[in-house]
Amino acid sequence: MLDQLEAIYHRFKNLEESLADPEVITDAEKFTKVNKEYGKLKPIADTYLEYKDLLDNIESSDAMRKDPDPEMREMAQLEYDELREQKEKMDEEIKIMLIPKDPEDERDVIMEIRSGTGGDEAAIFAGDLFDMYKRYFDSQGWKIEIIDENEGTAGGYSKLVFEVHGEDVYSGLKFESGTHRVQRVPKTESQGRVHTSAATVAVLAKMEAEDININKADLKIDTFRASGAGGQHVNKTESAIRITHLPTGIVSESQDGRSQHKNKEIAMAQLYRRIKEQQDAALAGEIASARKSLVGSGDRSEKIRTYNYPQNRVTDHRINLTLHSLDKIMAGGLEPIIEGLQVAENADKLKEGV
Repeated sequence: MLDQLEAIYHRFKNLEESLADPEVITDAEKFTKVNKEYGKLKPIADTYLEYKDLLDNIESSDAMRKDPDPEMREMAQLEYDELREQKEKMDEEIKIMLIPKDPEDERDVIMEIRSGTGGDEAAIFAGDLFDMYKRYFDSQGWKIEIIDENEGTAGGYSKLVFEVHGEDVYSGLKFESGTHRVQRVPKTESQGRVHTSAATVAVLAKMEAEDININKADLKIDTFRASGAGGQHVNKTESAIRITHLPTGIVSESQDGRSQHKNKEIAMAQLYRRIKEQQDAALAGEIASARKSLVGSGDRSEKIRTYNYPQNRVTDHRINLTLHSLDKIMAGGLEPIIEGLQVAENADKLKEGV
C-alpha cells in the first residue's frame, strides 16, 4: 500500500512541476488536463505525507518503549497504542482512496423516467421523482437538458428523457436505475385508500466529444472543383473537399472556403458532428435495449426502492437501508442513500480485492 502511495505522490510532484512549465501553461488544453489530474491526486498526496509522519512517530514511540526510565516507557506505550489505533483507521481510509475509480464516473448522463404499474398515479409519481432529482441536481450544481417528454393525462409524465451535466454525475446517479415503488393515497383516489404504484428510472453514461476517435486511416479524402457561384478562384481550383468515414459510410463535404485547407477544416467539423449524431442516436437505442437489464418491466415487485408516504419512510432494498425522512429525500436530500450505495460498492470492491 505504501508503494502505491509513493508512486502516486511522485506522479503528483511531476504534475506540480508541469504546471509551472511554460510549454504547459501556454497550451490551454494540456494545462486543463494536467491541472485536473493534479487536483484529483492532491488528496492522496496529502494523505501520503500525513501517513509517513504517522509511521515515523510510531517508530519513534516504539524506540522510546525501551527507555530505562519506567515513567518514560509508560508514556511511550500510551502514545504507541494511540498511534497504532490512528494507523489502523488510516489504513482503512487509504484502502478506500486507492480503489480504482470507475472510468465512467466522471461522465454526464442520459436519464429516462417512465411510469410503470399504476396508471395515472404512476405518471404523477414519475413527475415527483423528476422534481426530487431536479432539487438534488441543484444542490450539486448540475444542469439538466430535456430531450423528450410525454406528459401524463392527470399530471406527471408517462416518459421523460433528459441529460444531466456536471462534475462526477454518473458517480452519483448510476445506482438510480431500477423500479421505484410508491405507497400512498393517490391524488386520483377519492376513497382515501393507500395504493402501490411504480415508475422506472434508467441511467446511462453519456459519450463525450473526446470519446469520438476518428482514425485517419478510416478517412477517404477527395478534392473536387467547387460548383455554383463563388467567383473565378473557386471554380478554377480543386479547393472543395469531400471526406468519407469508411467504417460508417458518413460523407461530409465543403466548398465554401477559398482554400483547400479551410474546406478540409469545415468538412472535418461537419463529419465529427454527423458521427456524434449517429452515436447519440445509437445511445438512444441503447436506452431502449438496456431498459430490461437496468430497470426490469416496471412491475411493483421488481423494486429497488420504496417510498412510503403514510410512514414518511424510504427503503433502498439493495442495501437494506431504511430512512424515516421521506419528506427530506423528496426535497432533494438524496445524499444519505447515494452515499450508502457508494459505501456498499466500495466494500464489495475491497472484498473482491479490486
